Amino acid sequence: MTAEIVNLRRARKQRARQDAEAQAQQNRISFGRTKAERELTEAERDKAARALEGHRLPGEPKP
Repeated sequence: MTAEIVNLRRARKQRARQDAEAQAQQNRISFGRTKAERELTEAERDKAARALEGHRLPGEPKP
């Protein structure tokens, strides 16, 4: 009739890992973007950079 001995440090760390994983899963749902969205954003950023570079005056130093 002896109870199982529980290491409180391990139990606390295990609970913290579970909580962190649950939070990570929620963040993936809330803040994650699809591959198409990421590629679209990257393409828009590249287009804006090319447009800015194309309007630079000759001899003007690059930032």
